[in-house]
Amino acid sequence: MSLRGRLVLMAASGFEYIQKWHAVRLEKGFWHSFELPNGTRIEGANSVESQRRRLGQFPIPEDLRGKRVLDIGCWDGWYSFEMERRGAQVVAVDCWENPRFRQVHAALQSQVDYRILDMYELTPERVGLFDIVLFMGVLYHLKHPLLALERVCALSTDLAVVESFILRPEQLPGMDGRRAILEFYETSEMGGQTDNWFGPSLPALLGMCRVAGFARVELCAVLDYGACVMCFRRWEKPGGTTQAPRLETALHAVNGGVNFRSGMDEYAAIWFHAAGAVGTEEVKPEVAGYGVRPISVTNMGEDVWQVNFKLPPVDRAGWQEARVRLRDSEPSNATLIAVDLPLDVSQARLCSVCDAATWKAGELDQGKGAAVSFWLEGLPENADLNNIRATLGGQRLRTMYLEPAGGKGPGRQVNVCLMEELTPGSNGLVVTVGERVVGEIIVEVKGQL
Repeated sequence: MSLRGRLVLMAASGFEYIQKWHAVRLEKGFWHSFELPNGTRIEGANSVESQRRRLGQFPIPEDLRGKRVLDIGCWDGWYSFEMERRGAQVVAVDCWENPRFRQVHAALQSQVDYRILDMYELTPERVGLFDIVLFMGVLYHLKHPLLALERVCALSTDLAVVESFILRPEQLPGMDGRRAILEFYETSEMGGQTDNWFGPSLPALLGMCRVAGFARVELCAVLDYGACVMCFRRWEKPGGTTQAPRLETALHAVNGGVNFRSGMDEYAAIWFHAAGAVGTEEVKPEVAGYGVRPISVTNMGEDVWQVNFKLPPVDRAGWQEARVRLRDSEPSNATLIAVDLPLDVSQARLCSVCDAATWKAGELDQGKGAAVSFWLEGLPENADLNNIRATLGGQRLRTMYLEPAGGKGPGRQVNVCLMEELTPGSNGLVVTVGERVVGEIIVEVKGQL
């Protein structure tokens, strides 16, 4: 396509302003403007006044002493240095070395920690956790926008401020403005720039922030070409007028265990008691104090409800309290789940086995039932129905029950069940916990199912 044709296409798409901004930046050299202590002003493509207005869309306190702030995609650094001026300890990140950032950093004698990292390299292990994360003007530059928002959520302990380009109504002809859609740009369709990959509608931007793991997502403002969004990690303080629900248990939504891996896209299910109808807007699950929006709420009969939700990022490995709130209630009672907790099976040992119906040791009478009970000593506390596996005569058995930890017996009871009939005779019961075989006992199988 000719240059004239590309310009016509950009104008028709409503992206011509991007070229204008790019030309101004090239002319001025700086994207941000600055007022230096010696009275020097650096005039960039954006004025100091517009930068202050942009930041003022968000509820960021003037006094940030004792707070950590992360500025992702810092560019020339005005927002990083402003957070430092307010007293914060600041880490500024970009994917390229910007000499203008270094220039202003030196002029301000700044202590901002400037790092050159890719968005997908940002993890708590590498850069730590932050009270506030600035994620402004970055999302649409990324090939994996939802993954990036999940990283932002994992890095923040309180607030993330997200500003992004959004599609305007005139760029969505014939479409309902309430539709959550992403427009994909394969090459240079968005303003002639090859690093613009997606254009979200406003509902898509808000929905992606919620799905990324934030408890509350609130729209601050819709600007000419973008939107400002506040993303909070915790639910609002309870008002106390609604009765707190009573929690029964919390388990992995897929495998029924108590173990979760924070590096995976894993979901939890909580069962609780509450009177009256409830929905996804009213049920507020949380893990380790971090809230997350439900993906489903299902009535299981009478006053029993199940809520499924993505495991929110937590700030440490180990046992975590899972709770649920209802509308403005206080949190429910807690149950524990294990997040990134190693499974120590070094002391686990298979002790004994018997028919679950007749209680005869070393036997399974298929005429009386299909279940076997066995006992394991030395199980770690986070052993669960998912990481205990048993085979009998080579047939995988279905694990039905695990005795809770803390019992008085020498081991914890496990009940397993045949999934198809076995040929009578001597068969080896082999039990594995995690990746370790913890024992084998011969079982005499009798009768028929």
